[in-house]
Amino acid sequence: MITTTTTLIFVYNAKSGLISAFGDMVHKIVSPATYPCSLCALTYGAFSMRAEWRRFLDGTGLPTRFLYRDEFRNQPDARDLALPVILLGGQAPVLVSAAELNALPDLPALIALVEARLAAVTG
Repeated sequence: MITTTTTLIFVYNAKSGLISAFGDMVHKIVSPATYPCSLCALTYGAFSMRAEWRRFLDGTGLPTRFLYRDEFRNQPDARDLALPVILLGGQAPVLVSAAELNALPDLPALIALVEARLAAVTG
């Protein structure tokens, strides 16, 4: 059962920092097909989080945590997972895998998948 102490953890396949963020923004605009983080591409526009995604996250009632590749790999309990990935802290280790994220066509598909996985965990 999901509790309010369960955290949705989003791990981006991108480096942290302002310089990296600027480079990612340019990459998404200039060559979106080669951008290496499908999670970021689905949930962020060029400058900020998509409003539809923010509303969805707020509506789950769950705390969220956002990590970049370097931050995640520095965690003591970090697993050698393919990135990007969505984890459900305190529950099943992987909610949505990198392969699944990479195959999603758009944000509504991501929202539907996360909703379905959360429903499956709650029983």
